[in-house]
Amino acid sequence: MRFTLAVLSLCLALPSLAQSASLPDAPEPSPTLLVASSSPEAAPYSSSISLYTDPKGFSFDPSADQSSTDAQASTSPNTSRHHKAPRATPLDAQGNPIPLDRQQPDRILGFIPNFRSVSVGANAPPPNWKNNAVIATHQALDYSSFFFLGLTSITAEGFDEHPLLGKGPAGFYAYSWRGFIDKTDGTFLSAFLLPSLLHEDTRYYPLGDGHSIPKRILYVIDRQAIARNYAGNPTFNFASLGGKAITQYVSQYYYPYGSSSFDVLTEKFGYSVMRDVGFSAIREFYPDVAAHYVRKHHEKLAREAARDAHSTGTPPPAKP
Repeated sequence: MRFTLAVLSLCLALPSLAQSASLPDAPEPSPTLLVASSSPEAAPYSSSISLYTDPKGFSFDPSADQSSTDAQASTSPNTSRHHKAPRATPLDAQGNPIPLDRQQPDRILGFIPNFRSVSVGANAPPPNWKNNAVIATHQALDYSSFFFLGLTSITAEGFDEHPLLGKGPAGFYAYSWRGFIDKTDGTFLSAFLLPSLLHEDTRYYPLGDGHSIPKRILYVIDRQAIARNYAGNPTFNFASLGGKAITQYVSQYYYPYGSSSFDVLTEKFGYSVMRDVGFSAIREFYPDVAAHYVRKHHEKLAREAARDAHSTGTPPPAKP
């Protein structure tokens, strides 16, 4: 119980620390779909989206390119100060822009937090206790985490996973605060406390395109057991697996009797590992899937531009 109180105190203290430091690739809520790169040849008649464009500025609305251009052209000095400049294109270790099909967005689909991933080839900030604390705080206390907490809590209450916790509003509350502790202490243990003590870098470094799909799938799975140390060399992922194990051990102090047997805790540990494997797979393949839809969108814009040019008898704009 003392360990539980200590973890809770740490969770409450770290947000103030996070406010005093800047998060690498700082998260920004985005209403649009975050996307990855596409080939410039896919859009011969549109130059509004380049190979290195920030995905946050892209929309799948076919009219978004022209409307955004017109809006910027008509913006007066009085209103331009309210317009938020796009994030700078990330650079690799050699100072070259990273193509979108290799970038890891701050939020997948504009909503799911992805602060513990590093773009392929990016010169990532060095891992240390301060950066670890900031990233863990943003990951654990992000606004979207409360949405997923509510979803999992109402699901557990609906399936009556722990009958002693009850049903209805009281049961939902009982599941919610326990789920919040599960999530926050697990994140801070595996992303801040243990990595800082063991000098492990538990961020996800995608293998990226250029490798076979089976190899990338095996890579996603073995990242559960393999991390990097502060020198960048492979090491056993004590921080991530240890954080999950400690979280399950601590949970026996605030879950009902019968929920803390070895079999139950082992099952919950296994589910936690499986969730991480699933999310790592999304992080690994998301840029490829998004790039496919970007190419399709560019091709559609090119067809529409060619059709409009043919119907009006005017030549299409020159390829940039």
